[in-house]
Amino acid sequence: MKKTPLYERHVALGAMMTDFGGWTMPVQYTGIIEEHKRTREAAGLFDICHMGEIDVEGPRAFDFLQLLLSRNLVGQQIGQLRLSVMTNEQGGILDDLTFYLMADQHYRLVTNAGTKDKDLAWILKVRAEQGFSDVDVTDLSDTIGKIDLQGPKSQAILQRLIPDDLSVLNFYHSVFSSIAGIDALISRSGYTGEDGFEIYTAAGRIGDVWDLLLREGAGEGLVPVGLGARDTLRLECGMMLYGSDIGEETTPFEAVYGWLVDLNKPFIGRDALKHKQEEGLKKKLVGFQMVGKGIARHGYRVFKDGRHLGEVTSGTFAPTLNRAIGMAYVPFALKEPGTEIDIEIRNRLTRAQIVKLPFYKRPS
Repeated sequence: MKKTPLYERHVALGAMMTDFGGWTMPVQYTGIIEEHKRTREAAGLFDICHMGEIDVEGPRAFDFLQLLLSRNLVGQQIGQLRLSVMTNEQGGILDDLTFYLMADQHYRLVTNAGTKDKDLAWILKVRAEQGFSDVDVTDLSDTIGKIDLQGPKSQAILQRLIPDDLSVLNFYHSVFSSIAGIDALISRSGYTGEDGFEIYTAAGRIGDVWDLLLREGAGEGLVPVGLGARDTLRLECGMMLYGSDIGEETTPFEAVYGWLVDLNKPFIGRDALKHKQEEGLKKKLVGFQMVGKGIARHGYRVFKDGRHLGEVTSGTFAPTLNRAIGMAYVPFALKEPGTEIDIEIRNRLTRAQIVKLPFYKRPS
């Protein structure tokens, strides 16, 4: 099992640890609901060091990534990050990832933890087969530490530790700065639906930044948060989890990633996606809320009028909303909000209703 540079700190804080994608990670410290609510109301600090960072550089880096990614890179500014999917020849999702334009001809891909090795192998394979040997691809995952500071008080906490004015840092933009003298890349982004920041620094210094933030934010309610609350937070916002809600067997159009696909530019998987779109989608990922009692969990079976439709991809009790929610793929004709479906919970069919995503949006 791999351990992040923060492992010993998690143990010292009394975290419950678990296996996640080959990493030993904290599930919770004081409790999932408590950590969830603290993030929504104050601030939470997350260890995300298990995610991958892959740099792509060179005069043809732009052309190479245009081929790899579904999103059009045109117009991206230095310091800006974007979300994209990387698809295979059949249009299946290999990964959903963010990519930063670090400098001219220099990009950084931030991958999911469980897909990093697969992503890297795919990138190198495409580079070799498509004649991009002059593009440098560097796996920096073991040298970079990453933590996320999320919640309405995150800006006030972080601002006291850095010289740059965070009030002018727009959503999905980044800045090179320093945290109490420690060099860091800071972007206004995250996976919780709240205002917040993703912070990258050298793996050997990430523990110092973690400690600084926890001390600085203690008086404003900042707490460390585990994977349990990270999951409930992201699901409330309708954000997908790779391996549960999306994967190689699903396409961006079937999920809620159609807006990330530019069919007007060539990329791997484009022709397959064009064909699927022309022939019409067979299924669609939807959000639902439980009407009857019970919590729909991952893998629970979904029915309509006694007919088996599929399985719940993600499901939980939503602390902010005080109700049970989930996501599942249903036939395209059943995707509209208001449609009633049934979830099999403990061998009984329990009524649910399809609702519009996301389930939660933070107050503006």
